[in-house]
Amino acid sequence: MAPRNVTFSTKANSPVVLALVAITCLPEILLTLLGAAISAAPEWRMTTIAYGAFWNGLLRGWDPLYPFQREVMFISYAFLHGGLMHLVGNMVAVLALGGIVVARIGQKGFLLLYALSTLGGAAGFALLSGSESPMVGASGAVFGLIGAWKFWEWQARQHFGSPMRPLWMSLLGLVILNIVLWVLLSGLLAWEAHLGGFLAGVLFAALVTPTLRYRV
Repeated sequence: MAPRNVTFSTKANSPVVLALVAITCLPEILLTLLGAAISAAPEWRMTTIAYGAFWNGLLRGWDPLYPFQREVMFISYAFLHGGLMHLVGNMVAVLALGGIVVARIGQKGFLLLYALSTLGGAAGFALLSGSESPMVGASGAVFGLIGAWKFWEWQARQHFGSPMRPLWMSLLGLVILNIVLWVLLSGLLAWEAHLGGFLAGVLFAALVTPTLRYRV
């Protein structure tokens, strides 16, 4: 009988994953420490957001603050967060999923998937959102990791003849989670970046690991 549950091997605490998490945590930790130490800290945070966040307006005629800001923001936004809780939520997901990705496609593959998912998240926000508010956070990359993971689950279920219902239910759960968070956050959720990152992750996995046995 085909297994109902599909499990994946993982390489916990891979150096590249830990290094990426540390680098991503650094800006928010510094801004939080500054906030506790000096009264001018809010200005530092606003300046950091101004220079590093993703701004749709820059694609619609706004003047950049520095050369190539329009291009840089497609990556830099993923290293900034709206607060410690936002950061922790994303980094816990990266740590949880990073080991699965590294086990399947290696550390270089993980970095490439993370980068392309970050770009996919930015592209999704640019194409689908009309917001002129700044967009920050590694959620696009996180959903890219989820997208690759779910593609591999679909691949494994198809190979072993396992039921697909658990996969579809988990995807429905992701949709519901985004809707709930969108409501709780009064619309301040970049679901467009989540969708863009997810699709980038699925596409990457489909191209790089077209069969269950292909591991890179």
